[in-house]
Amino acid sequence: MFDRLPPLQTLRAFEATGRLLSMTLAAEELHVTHGAVSRHIKNLEDHLGVALFLRLTRRIVLTNEGAEFLLAVTRLLTDLTRSAESLRGPKSAGRLTISTGISFASKWLGPRLHRLMARHPELDIHLDITDTNVDLSNGQIDAAVRYGIGRYPHVVAERILEETITPVCSPAYRAKMGGLPSVESLAECRLLHEDRLVYDDRMLANWEQWFAMAGVDGVPRGRGPIYSHGSMATEAAIRGEGVALGRSALVAEDLAAGRLVAPFPQLRLNAERGYDLVYRPGDRHQPKVCAVRDWLTDEIRQFLAEVD
Repeated sequence: MFDRLPPLQTLRAFEATGRLLSMTLAAEELHVTHGAVSRHIKNLEDHLGVALFLRLTRRIVLTNEGAEFLLAVTRLLTDLTRSAESLRGPKSAGRLTISTGISFASKWLGPRLHRLMARHPELDIHLDITDTNVDLSNGQIDAAVRYGIGRYPHVVAERILEETITPVCSPAYRAKMGGLPSVESLAECRLLHEDRLVYDDRMLANWEQWFAMAGVDGVPRGRGPIYSHGSMATEAAIRGEGVALGRSALVAEDLAAGRLVAPFPQLRLNAERGYDLVYRPGDRHQPKVCAVRDWLTDEIRQFLAEVD
């Protein structure tokens, strides 16, 4: 059975490239050449018989198959890393492990992590990526960035970033749909949805809520594909497949780079959730937690200045 598994080095190259959406950045992270990453991706695509990326001018994007496979590979490598760490015994004092969700890791935290590494070269940074709220009590995770309402049992949570939501699409799709001059023009669009509608017994921000906030009735809200993660809906929007409800933290880089546009930037729905830095009680002044908190504070200050 296991003889059909892809080589591990191809999976590592694919995970880094899919998370960063850049073979150059993936090569830097893995300490290999750009050509090596490119060969690993090609070998993996040949092994699976599907294209995992679309090679566009000056950038790459995940295909639908690539986005789904990235979730599976991320879970696999995370579980494998945890098992290896448990066999190694207590982690060294120089290791800093941060846990966060898949979408936030791929679209916000991951691309900025190199600055934390540069600020603290004495720390071996490990990023634990999972949408499950991991148990911090066993000491395997130093701190986590969680997406929720800010209440978690047995831990301390500090709100670090609020979020708003507004429609986003590719420039080409907006042009195709006549420029989207009004909210009513969304009636002709394919709307992209995020699947997980209930969280902490609350309805998550969705198209119906956004249209109600915009004061518009009669626009179809249910038409269009549903994705399990917000980052996957965002990638579909980048590919020109429709209009997604973009979370401010997850679409900022794509808006700045011109991969996405916000046709109605003034119509932003406040999300019911936000991002919290979470750590064990009594660890507020622990050096690793302080390092993460101070770095996140600076990154978020810069981020908010850029998007305002």
